[in-house]
Amino acid sequence: MASVTFERRAGAAGRPDGRAAPSLATRAGMRLWRLFTSVNFAVVQIVAIAVLAVFGMTIRQLPGFAFRSAADYATEMDRLRSVYEPVLGVGLVDLLERLQLFHVFTSMPFSVALLVLVFSIIVCTLDRTPRLWQQSAAIRVVQPPAYFDARLPDRVSIAAGPGLSAESVASALGRHRFSVRRASGPDGAQFLYGDRNRWTKLATLVSHLGLILFLVAGLVTARFGDEQGLVVAEGDTLTVQPIGTPGLLLVQNRAFEAPGLESGMASDFTTDLAVYRDGELLAEKIIRVNDPLSAGGYTFHQNGFGPAPDLIIRSTDDDSVLWSGPVPLTDTAGGRPYGALPVPGRRFGLELLLVRTPEGIGALAMLPYAVNTNPDGTPNIVRGDLVPVVRGETVNMGGLDMTVELRGFSEYTLLIAKRDPGAPIVWFAFASLLAGLAVTFYLPRRRIWARLGPDGRLDLVGRSDRQVDFDREFGGLVDALVTARGAPNAGSPPAPA
Repeated sequence: MASVTFERRAGAAGRPDGRAAPSLATRAGMRLWRLFTSVNFAVVQIVAIAVLAVFGMTIRQLPGFAFRSAADYATEMDRLRSVYEPVLGVGLVDLLERLQLFHVFTSMPFSVALLVLVFSIIVCTLDRTPRLWQQSAAIRVVQPPAYFDARLPDRVSIAAGPGLSAESVASALGRHRFSVRRASGPDGAQFLYGDRNRWTKLATLVSHLGLILFLVAGLVTARFGDEQGLVVAEGDTLTVQPIGTPGLLLVQNRAFEAPGLESGMASDFTTDLAVYRDGELLAEKIIRVNDPLSAGGYTFHQNGFGPAPDLIIRSTDDDSVLWSGPVPLTDTAGGRPYGALPVPGRRFGLELLLVRTPEGIGALAMLPYAVNTNPDGTPNIVRGDLVPVVRGETVNMGGLDMTVELRGFSEYTLLIAKRDPGAPIVWFAFASLLAGLAVTFYLPRRRIWARLGPDGRLDLVGRSDRQVDFDREFGGLVDALVTARGAPNAGSPPAPA
């Protein structure tokens, strides 16, 4: 029995063509490239982002100011726990917190998902670009005779006539806004090629750019944007960023107006707002709903208002002022405005509730409280006796060594301060996406191949990326060529198959 031995050339590494096998890094790169150009993988990414977005829209999210300090985060997280722990349990709420589902749109998983999707779209765009360029740049003027077979769709054949020539065909194509190229065939035939909107396919790259920029804008806003509510009593100032931030912004509520509030229904509400940076006036404006003030990279929207009793609290020991100013009542209790004021320099505070006396006069009910700590570390809140006070009255808080004077009632304004660094990117993304789609759908590519044979017969082939009334355009061109041929009117040209 004969045996055959195959010799393998050095460096062939098992490939039959003798070329060296790709390295491990090359193979890994090719697999990653195929993964990121896979439609299935893109669907998985979109589903993952959609699921995270559903969580973000379903579960209450932590406000932006909760991340300004550990105390703010703990306070806001306690509020969320009071809502979800009775329903979901402590363990599941802890898991949701660890998974960052209480701030989905600024979480690391959401940011990573957006980055992966952006990278995937970029890879897909790079993968398609050579093919799109080839389809637009490569032009074949001369086609074989079988290409003009009248039995195929979109073909027309026009009999020879004295007016049919390469010049007349080129002129007709030019009048229909086609770019014309010419070439001669081996059998003496003359070929003409008309192209209109040649580079339309490349507009999909502009649309892809728009999608990428939309995702980038969302990522930039999520990671570097800021949105928070600011409660500023009339005449007060409040910092926008944490203390110590370079270029610190402050807002001042110079005056608040709510016409018709005395009757119980305000017809409008405005805030005379001033914005300062490092103590210098940056901008000022009377803002109202849908008419915000933009300054220092932030936009300040008028969002709401409420009562703020103006108190002055004094020590009965030395008559020193412990507190002076409005106290915004931002919560409600029993349908009435409610708030709390920790008294500076004391271990206790005052719970405040806006009420009315039997005579219909506005009054403030004050309930002292103190927060002690139980042996097991849990808080123990001790409350005193309820003390009412009316406008202009001073009451002695028995046993607390202080007096409280209600000087009057003012209002606080609720502002939404928003910094959105992704907003300019969104506008550019919108323009790119709209331009790409408009070019793609409203300027489809049209192409005409013409073969003028030695016998004077003209064969035409018409193609369009999309049938946007192309049959009418092609028919109009055929009519023009038949007219140029010099045929009698009674001889109607063959209709495109």
